[in-house]
Amino acid sequence: MALLTREYPPDVYGGAGVHAEFLARELRSLTDLEVHCWTVGDRPAGSHPTRGAHDGVHRHPAPAELAAANPALRTLGIDLAMADAVAGRDLVHSHTWYANLAGHLAKLLHGVPHVMTAHSLEPLRPWKAEQLGGGYAVSSWAERTAIEAADAVIAVSRGMRQDILSCYPAVDPDKVHVIHNGIDTELYRPDPATAVLEHHGIDPGRPMVVFVGRITRQKGVPHLLRAARDFDPGIQLVLCAGAPDTEEIGQEFRGLVGALRRQREGVFWIPEMLPRGDVIQLLTHATLFACPSVYEPLGIVNLEAMACGTAVVASNVGGIPEVVDEGRTGLLVPYREDDPAGFEAGLATAVNTLVADPATAAELGRAGRRRAVAEFGWPAVARRTVGLYEQLAGRR
Repeated sequence: MALLTREYPPDVYGGAGVHAEFLARELRSLTDLEVHCWTVGDRPAGSHPTRGAHDGVHRHPAPAELAAANPALRTLGIDLAMADAVAGRDLVHSHTWYANLAGHLAKLLHGVPHVMTAHSLEPLRPWKAEQLGGGYAVSSWAERTAIEAADAVIAVSRGMRQDILSCYPAVDPDKVHVIHNGIDTELYRPDPATAVLEHHGIDPGRPMVVFVGRITRQKGVPHLLRAARDFDPGIQLVLCAGAPDTEEIGQEFRGLVGALRRQREGVFWIPEMLPRGDVIQLLTHATLFACPSVYEPLGIVNLEAMACGTAVVASNVGGIPEVVDEGRTGLLVPYREDDPAGFEAGLATAVNTLVADPATAAELGRAGRRRAVAEFGWPAVARRTVGLYEQLAGRR
């Protein structure tokens, strides 16, 4: 089979890329797998187009003729190349709208089943119009076309399944299967070292709240920055945040960080993509991990924090409650789009409550580690995924 994805190591910047990386690792022992992904950095074709594959990974650059085109059109150009390249595979499995159309075209062209995993849904991310302009209509069309015609759709949470059926009522509910995201709990485990903290000037002896994510409307980091105005003065805030979707949101973020730094000390912004080991060490030493997302089908990063033994304070949206067990592995804060101030006040209250009770925070973290190990291992995710492939093969 062929797994189709935009992100793949070394070019992973979000949860969908983490999912593709670890799912592919487990699938290799269960099925004959090829991975088709974007060329690192989305370099235009011309000087060094990828021919063939390395370790079963085929990397596809954007067509040189579309180098200056809207990003959505560049995506479609890569999708055409992917659809052509998977000839001979007996099934295709696409991830995110960036690869969904490739999967749909491969289904039509080669007569093979198409499985797509929905990590998020375009109708629920209207802010992407800021990033793509008219390309948002193109991405929405690509996703709708693929999801309505797919042979099976994997939802990464029960909440995501409900969203799929609400946004796309033409989709047969029997085609939508819930297979949660996973976590490698041998890789993501507590790291007692402190070199990374010391490198960034973070005091390991003081309470610390960590955020890891892109600077995007979806991740809600401006809400966290406004909430942090009311954090206890002794709390450090560490923001591993980069890759803003637009210059406008990047400017808003920088302005909020600057204003917060003028108000309080202990605000650390790390804009570069850190190595995974550095992130694990930061998560380990955090008093809690903050996830202020306004839309989150599941939230792999919450699983990563839990696997590192860290309590979570998160918004009660999407699939997050299926990961963060309220009162047992973290605290959930209600989010309403029409009441941002209430959400921000709730975040501040939850953070201050846990920081003031370090014994409870530590117990929530230990329970989170146990939950991650017991319920979200990647081998089980891969076995369920292959079971779905086999069901589809048996119908043909």
